[in-house]
Amino acid sequence: MTNQLSIHAVQQGGMRVTADDGVHQVVMDYPLQAGVTGDGLTPLQMLLASLAACSANSVLLVLKRRLEQPVAGLEVEARAVRSQEHPTVLTEISLEFIVKGAGVNPEAVVQAIRVSEEKLCPVWNMLKGGTRIAASFRIVQDAVATVH
Repeated sequence: MTNQLSIHAVQQGGMRVTADDGVHQVVMDYPLQAGVTGDGLTPLQMLLASLAACSANSVLLVLKRRLEQPVAGLEVEARAVRSQEHPTVLTEISLEFIVKGAGVNPEAVVQAIRVSEEKLCPVWNMLKGGTRIAASFRIVQDAVATVH
């Protein structure tokens, strides 16, 4: 993996922007009128989605590979509070990890979340210096599907 990342963003009119890395493309939008649905996630929603995806992958990796837990699935509910004044930054974030699988050890989940925050998830590490991030979890025992 390279140390350099590159994104090309193109303003499409209104508040719609497409961004791509030469292979994948995302659309972000920020409707200026209340009740109007945009053509994509807002940039702050994209940031929150990045945190959810990064932390989900790193927690799952630790649980399955390092701690050998019987995880059948993992989801993250990410919620954020945004300041009212400009710049309307995220002031606090909550992450709820829903770990699916019979026999998953709660202490292992605590450890995996800590490792994700402290060592593996770069998005979490970047955000936590200026934004309060609280993590919680619950284990759902009756999951059937398997995550590889």
